[in-house]
Amino acid sequence: MSLESFISQAVSPWMKNEGPDADIVISSRVRLARNLQNVPFPILATEEQLQGIQHQVEHKFANHSHRQFGQLELLKMNDLKENEKRVLMEKHLISPNLANSAKEGAVLLSEDESLSVMINEEDHFRIQCLLSGFQLDEVLKFANSMDDWMEEKLDFGFDERRGYLTSCPTNVGTGLRSSVMMHLPALVLTKNLNRILPAINQLGLVVRGIYGEGSEALGNLFQISNQTTLGKSEQDIVEDLRSVVKQLIQHERAARELLSEESQNQLEDRIYRSYGILSYSRSMESKEAMQRLSDVRLGIDIGIIKDVNGKILNELMILTQPGFLQQYAGEQLGTSQRDERRAAIIRERLKLEGDI
Repeated sequence: MSLESFISQAVSPWMKNEGPDADIVISSRVRLARNLQNVPFPILATEEQLQGIQHQVEHKFANHSHRQFGQLELLKMNDLKENEKRVLMEKHLISPNLANSAKEGAVLLSEDESLSVMINEEDHFRIQCLLSGFQLDEVLKFANSMDDWMEEKLDFGFDERRGYLTSCPTNVGTGLRSSVMMHLPALVLTKNLNRILPAINQLGLVVRGIYGEGSEALGNLFQISNQTTLGKSEQDIVEDLRSVVKQLIQHERAARELLSEESQNQLEDRIYRSYGILSYSRSMESKEAMQRLSDVRLGIDIGIIKDVNGKILNELMILTQPGFLQQYAGEQLGTSQRDERRAAIIRERLKLEGDI
């Protein structure tokens, strides 16, 4: 399979659309945690009870058409190979927990992969919607649409005083986690991000790495999300996040201007060095690849590198992950083999961009 064909099949269709402020905000996400009434949370439920939940989803939602998302497909974790689960995780369609340890786990997917409903993860259901750019209102609306449709056919656990009941106490209430993935290279280079992070935490938000809790912020990509849901409405949670993200966008743009004005030569040298290394390297570790791609994406966004599409970071941050490298190769790869394949895919992708 050619790389061009692989990209068209591998990259989620929603990623190909460029939303507002997409030069800084990679994606917006809303996730709703829901559980069935009178059924133990997954950590306490029996295998038979979890199978029953999976059967309900298969009967009531799989291969049914939703007015917003179209026909939905159910993928059962037990039916997937380890690398297939890893690919779903690298595309942010399932969590590491669902991929690695969930009993009777499954995921319900829309065709464009903007919707994924994780089944029998930490909660019975985790409804997730993803869109490109800064679109918190839109993803909240879409997630609520799926939530309403599911609640027409299922009895969710709900308390009049506490709200939706969830496995983790921090999710009780709305059960909503809203987040954005942001590319903040200038704030990192100017060393201003470490000054801003404590203020963000004081506002009840948390900054994590690319795969959420416990993950590293590779390639200057940071996930900002709300920390608690109890005592706040969905709109309040989204508005609090939106306000902080708007300020981060302003700070990042100001930092980019400052770098361009005061460190133009050093900035251009850094960006072109990374572009050259990516274009010719024969072996590259994941961490270095993400950093070099971040430099190139910054160069594209501020106009130093021309004739290269800014979406290249979105694509390559997925395609260069271990699961996708092995999927493209069609075989299991050792660490050194993955490093060689990663470098080859990046070279080929940059060449493909130049040929378009």
